[in-house]
Amino acid sequence: MTITLPLETMTVADKIKAMESIWQSFLKNTASMVLPSWHRDVLAARKARASNGTSQYDDWEKAKRRIRAAVQS
Repeated sequence: MTITLPLETMTVADKIKAMESIWQSFLKNTASMVLPSWHRDVLAARKARASNGTSQYDDWEKAKRRIRAAVQS
């Protein structure tokens, strides 16, 4: 299946909405997802860095607000 989006004419807000729709679709079907072992390793390493304070992450809602504010200025 090929899906073509008008990326060149979409606003940043529209692109973010499209990504959110895709992620919501993933969340609905997590039971059928098979992650490769290397992906689990990467996630475990990131979780360990977040736990020991060597990395910090914003939650997605906070990140979206920051992105939208940057685009609007």
